[in-house]
Amino acid sequence: MDRCDLPFSSRYMLTEKIARHIFASLPQNGSIVVIVDRDGNYWPSNSDFFSALNVSSFFLQQLCAKVDDSTEPILSQLNDSSVVAARLATERTDCGYVFLIMPHRSPESTLENIDLIEMLLSEITLTAALAEKNNLLYELGQKHSDMYNNSEAF
Repeated sequence: MDRCDLPFSSRYMLTEKIARHIFASLPQNGSIVVIVDRDGNYWPSNSDFFSALNVSSFFLQQLCAKVDDSTEPILSQLNDSSVVAARLATERTDCGYVFLIMPHRSPESTLENIDLIEMLLSEITLTAALAEKNNLLYELGQKHSDMYNNSEAF
C-alpha cells in the first residue's frame, strides 16, 4: 500500500475512529492505551507520556509477534511500567493490537488485576465492533440514498 493511500484506507480510518472513541472515555492521567494497526501506525491516548517512555518500535513489534503466536493477553515490563498487549479485531476487520501501559506497576500487581484488565480489553473490542457496525450502517444508508436518488432521475 502506498503511504499516500493510508489516510484513505477503510481499515486505517476505522482504527483511527476506534482510537478517538476509546480515548474520549479515558482519564487524563494514569495508564495509557496505545492502538497499533497492522501497518505499524500507532495512536497513543497520551502522546506526551508515550514519547517520554521511549517505547521502541522493536519492542512493540516483539509484543505484536507474541500476541500473534500465543494466548492473549501478553504481559511485559518496560522499565517501571507494566505493559499488557492483545489483539484488536472485530468480526470483519483485524484492526491490529491494543496496548495498556501502566506506569509504576510491577508484573505482580498487574497480575493481581488481570480480571479488570481483561474486562477493559473486552470493552475496547466492543467499542471497535460498534464503530465498525456504525460505519457499515452509514455505508448502507449512503448506498440506499444513492439508489433512491438515481431512481428519481428517471
